Amino acid sequence: MEQSKKFAWTWKVKPECLDEYVEMHLNAWPEVLEAHRKAGYRNYSIFQNGNQFFYCFECDDPAAAFAYVNDDPACKKWDAITSKMVEGSFDYSKADPIKPMREIFYLP
Repeated sequence: MEQSKKFAWTWKVKPECLDEYVEMHLNAWPEVLEAHRKAGYRNYSIFQNGNQFFYCFECDDPAAAFAYVNDDPACKKWDAITSKMVEGSFDYSKADPIKPMREIFYLP
């Protein structure tokens, strides 16, 4: 299969933070959305199943996109809030801030 430019991962949100996490994403800050666009994220979606969330986006250079988001002031503020809500970490300064899922099927 050709190398995909799509990336996906899953996280669980702490049950006591679920409502706030959902509310933040339903009303995402415009400056955070713009930073993700400038970083190169495309077709970014988040799906919810209880307290488990599935994230999927397209990107030509995820390492550069993660670095851009990590350096953006609005994203730093957003991440400082939301990172306390998830089980695990999404520290973009680490080599693998997320654990991408393997794509095994795609119907173009």
